[in-house]
Amino acid sequence: MKTNYRKSFRGGGKNLRTFIRVIILAIILLFISFYTYSPEQPGPLKDHTYVHPPKYDEESPPDDHVPDYETQPESGLASYIGKSAAQLLKEYGKPDRKEPSAYDYEWWVYNKHAGKYMQAGVRDGMIVTLYVLGDQLNVTPYKIGQPVEDIYRANMLETEIVITSEKGTYRLELSEEDLNIRPLIRLGDIFAQLSIDKFTGRLFSVRFLDQDTLVAQRPYELVYRGDLIQTKEPGDQEWRAIESGSERQIYDLTNIFRNRFGLESLKWDEEISEVAYGHSKDMNLNDYFDHESPKYGDLEKRLTEGNVEFQSAAENIAAEYIDGPAAFEGWINSENHRKTMLDKGFSFIGIGVYKKNYTQNFVGKK
Repeated sequence: MKTNYRKSFRGGGKNLRTFIRVIILAIILLFISFYTYSPEQPGPLKDHTYVHPPKYDEESPPDDHVPDYETQPESGLASYIGKSAAQLLKEYGKPDRKEPSAYDYEWWVYNKHAGKYMQAGVRDGMIVTLYVLGDQLNVTPYKIGQPVEDIYRANMLETEIVITSEKGTYRLELSEEDLNIRPLIRLGDIFAQLSIDKFTGRLFSVRFLDQDTLVAQRPYELVYRGDLIQTKEPGDQEWRAIESGSERQIYDLTNIFRNRFGLESLKWDEEISEVAYGHSKDMNLNDYFDHESPKYGDLEKRLTEGNVEFQSAAENIAAEYIDGPAAFEGWINSENHRKTMLDKGFSFIGIGVYKKNYTQNFVGKK
């Protein structure tokens, strides 16, 4: 799964020096013209699926004009955004797990039944976001498994969406790829981020968000005027709880994904997970992104050092995604990563998350 890039320049030294001067000048002009923030999503995948990550530009003021959109649905899960979490408890009961996020809300995870899988983001007793994967849940005005053609016919997809609040004005800019696999649609005062499975051409999941949560996560290119909405950076202990939650979420989603294609669920393996976590941490702390660690070697060597017996093994890695579900959905729309998750030769999995580095290790044992 390793990708190598080779470039060569031919010609005299003068041409090379001229080329270097042009590049340096272009970088200087770009730095002077724009004030940018490091992207959070989408992050890099091993096959470099995304080549233009989002950027955040404070210099260019957004257009204040906001077109008219539909209102927030009065039924279905979208109707819960902005409401008390007590109403969700009344309708769906207690969650199976509660896990922290990196965005000041707590995930309430409902995972008992694959067809009703969802995660509700609760902040100060209010629902600010919902991630819905279960195909038996009401995600009006959409439906999990819906053909993408129906979505395009029924919705006017915008390449630019402007959000205005007391804190500032924010313009989200969607690329052509965003429109194809994760379009954003305004529903009154809330938003629906749709995840399209490009290999089946159907709606895979829906993420409903209020506007402050959307801006704080910054999943698209963002130009803003005013204050950039941000959340508090978690401490070390908080991060480990967030990471552990992301690992469990990715595990749930991976098995639901496999089951939809008639494959058996993978078994969680703690030793494999420790190897995966070590690789995510190593990549983060040593600022690299690769299947081969400069210090600990490739997957085979790392599994052997971790006392993991295996007959076959494979690895998926991702970085800079806002959370576990976002990283997982990056994998399903990348051919090589998708094949790994749907490989019937594997029976065990280990997942390790360190901050915003994500690793899945798949193993077929002897």
